[in-house]
Amino acid sequence: MRTGFPDFRLGSVLATSFTGTLSERHGTPVERIPTPQRLIDWLAVYGLAVDSCTTAQLEFARELRESIHAAATAAALQDSLPASAVHVINDHSTRGRAAAILTPEGGRRWQLGDPASGVEDALGVIAADAIAVIAGERDGKLALCASPTCRAAFFDTSRSRTRRWCDMNTCGNREKKARFYASRRMNHTAKQ
Repeated sequence: MRTGFPDFRLGSVLATSFTGTLSERHGTPVERIPTPQRLIDWLAVYGLAVDSCTTAQLEFARELRESIHAAATAAALQDSLPASAVHVINDHSTRGRAAAILTPEGGRRWQLGDPASGVEDALGVIAADAIAVIAGERDGKLALCASPTCRAAFFDTSRSRTRRWCDMNTCGNREKKARFYASRRMNHTAKQ
């Protein structure tokens, strides 16, 4: 990983993890893929290694990210999906030429096309995953983070489907700490 950039928030669901490359959307936003190289780094973490990325490809990636976020948020709220977001997701899904490859160990990896189309192929994989998640084809439920500064869409695969935070180690922990310190202040004030 490159130093000097915010850490990635990694999850088990590709599409919603990709939307997490912009966090704290309702607070002070944190861009986790500010440069083409940083997008290359993120894609590599998810087995979508590409050799290069242009500034234009980074902008296409961000457009897809925001479209997935808009559609996933609408789905979590059981609202109509924004037509523009659906168009962008579908466009990226049909543009990519990646193929799922079975590994000798029984796992799956992605084979992307030629180096020039690598980023588009990787974005196609992410778009296809978003379609599966938003269309309800995967076992789980779309939800929104309970943190008022985050509100990220995430895919809840917990048994009860009642998870409240996109990431317990960040948003959940921050909210728990805030409640703890607020109760300590109240107790301290009450004792005075």
